[in-house]
Amino acid sequence: MTDKASEPLEPEAHPVPHHLDVEDDDNYSRYLLYSKAEILFVLKALVQKGVMITVYFDGGNSFLLTSLNHIGADGNSLIFDYGSDDEMNRRALQADKLVFTTTLDKVKIQFSLKGLTQTTFEGRTAFGGKLPETLLRLQRREYYRLTTPIANPIKVSVDVILVDGTKTTIEANMLDISGGGIGLMLPLSMGETFAIGNVFRDCKFTLPEEGQLVTALSVRNSFPVTTKTGSQYLRIGCEYVDLPGTRLTMIQRYITRIERERKARISGLE
Repeated sequence: MTDKASEPLEPEAHPVPHHLDVEDDDNYSRYLLYSKAEILFVLKALVQKGVMITVYFDGGNSFLLTSLNHIGADGNSLIFDYGSDDEMNRRALQADKLVFTTTLDKVKIQFSLKGLTQTTFEGRTAFGGKLPETLLRLQRREYYRLTTPIANPIKVSVDVILVDGTKTTIEANMLDISGGGIGLMLPLSMGETFAIGNVFRDCKFTLPEEGQLVTALSVRNSFPVTTKTGSQYLRIGCEYVDLPGTRLTMIQRYITRIERERKARISGLE
């Protein structure tokens, strides 16, 4: 099964990476596995559960779906399903870097390989690869998306250049937040300004009891939402760009605290 990333995809499904998480030492180094035994443990679980894996290449512009079928007895070689699209398979074989991403028990798994070879497995054509040197295992608590308060929304300050060239600062309501990015609510008229791929520097927002964060944001997805009352707004999904580890810790603390408070309120009502 193959496809080409011609349309923006939801981050919860198959996100096209603007950068490789596994190479982002500042943000994700604490979640990287380096031990061969630990990496093999995760990969064997992928084999056992038959998990579908998205493989990105051509700078993230193309992808195909596969699964890990076999790990060599020496633990150094991998066998992946071959795709049905000959052209996409050929391009994958020519790629000098491929990013493999999936989820296992709601935990994000990602690793990269420097190339694939054509081989056979159980009488069928397959992809061959080497054991990755590192593997990202992003725990659910780090990737969990928290819906932020609606009654007293967190405001995100963004410096933008409008379609007519005017420079201005807007304040957008934050819809949700995770260790990877935030969701924003904007008027439908801002769609062109917040086009997918646009990056906004020095965006500011304050998390209650944690303090102010300043980060660059990259637009990952954008789509209109219609409320129950019939009104519409634009939901913008943004990814942090080069967010320092100390700021990520602030976000994780905020998410953990708010979720704990919500659970306590629910328990009190039962």
